Amino acid sequence: MSVIDLDNPPPNYRYRVSVDRDETPAERGVRLAKDMVVFLLAVLFVGAIYWLCFHSVTSPTATADGKKWAMSILSGEAGGLIGYLVRK
Repeated sequence: MSVIDLDNPPPNYRYRVSVDRDETPAERGVRLAKDMVVFLLAVLFVGAIYWLCFHSVTSPTATADGKKWAMSILSGEAGGLIGYLVRK
């Protein structure tokens, strides 16, 4: 085993020391549950916006300005979904 003098490091080298605690199974479960709840709420929120916009576009009583607004949001959501699926 080689010994490195930390007071005088070799040229062109940097050193870092860190102490990290391992994640326990309980902490992992809590983190995954939190991530799942946040993801599901985001999906629910985006789905509600999509449904409202789609309903506004297909409604015969909606104004032309309201339909333009709804179509722009639907286009943005479709573009975001395609970007998420393609990941480029």
